[in-house]
Parts: sequence; structure tokens; C-alpha cells
Amino acid sequence: MGKEIPVDFFTTKLNEAKVHFERALDCKHTDFDDLYPYMIEHPQFFWYKRYVAWSELLTVVKLCKELDIAWEPQFSQQQIDYISKRVMSSKVLDYWFETNDSREHVG
Repeated sequence: MGKEIPVDFFTTKLNEAKVHFERALDCKHTDFDDLYPYMIEHPQFFWYKRYVAWSELLTVVKLCKELDIAWEPQFSQQQIDYISKRVMSSKVLDYWFETNDSREHVG
């Protein structure tokens, strides 16, 4: 029989996927840069990089849901809404980091 995988394995993978997506949003270095160094010269590079990171995040969330592992605690309510809709829209790209608190402190 197969070995049981601990819950913290999935929560760690979820956190890694979240950090990967956030690094892609911030145009910071990710594994994608190492896999496709020639892509940096292409204008679509950052879009692809974000799409790959978003797909990874959705995949890990899907696994957590199927295994009844709570994935929501690592995200804001707004981020949970974006993930639940599954579509990486310009709204996700523009407002992923924004919280009600950060809006109040601006200006």
C-alpha cells in the first residue's frame, strides 16, 4: 500500500505555489526564468510566467480541496474569491496584494 502524505506537505506546497505566483506578479526571478531563458527577450514572457504560476497555484488548491485540506487560511478573502473564480484576469494581476487596510492607508 502507498504511504500516507502528511497534511503539512500540502500546506507547504500551497505556500510555495503562492510565493511563486506572487514573485511572478512582481516580476521577480522564478524557476520559469531558468527553464526558458530565451523567453526573456519576448514581450509575452511575463504573461506566460504569470499564467504558469497561476496554473500551479490552482492545481495545488484543487488537490487540497480533493483531500479536504484547508487552503483558505493562507489567503485573504479577496484572494480566495479570485482563486475560486479560477480565471486570471487583469483584476487578479492588479489587486492580488491589495487589502482593505492598504487602501485606507494610501494617500
